Amino acid sequence: MNLRVRNRTQRRDRGQAGIELVSWTPLLLLVGLLVIQLGLGVFAAQQAGTAARAAARADSDQRNDTWYERAARDSLSDFLEKNGGARITKSGWGDEVTVTVRVKVPSVVPGISFGEAEKSATMPRD
Repeated sequence: MNLRVRNRTQRRDRGQAGIELVSWTPLLLLVGLLVIQLGLGVFAAQQAGTAARAAARADSDQRNDTWYERAARDSLSDFLEKNGGARITKSGWGDEVTVTVRVKVPSVVPGISFGEAEKSATMPRD
């Protein structure tokens, strides 16, 4: 009798793992996409900060007026340059210079915009 009860229980449980897999897969994919998107946002912010520091450092040398822009663009990743580039602005004409870099955050899902990462750096002029 024990054998018959066990066989009925096993028949009812067949396919349960497949149903659970199918039901959890979209949620796991969504969590994975969110983690990747968060990483892209952090990467864009880090790159904007690096570009702002490089541009402020280059402009503090006062070689010429466009040197800071080239330094910022050279320090950016090619991936971000292809994704929309950067907007670079400079302020402060006295003893110090402040450069602000805005970089578009790449999106995992096409058509959805996650805005821009903005970082600024201030350096004293030599």
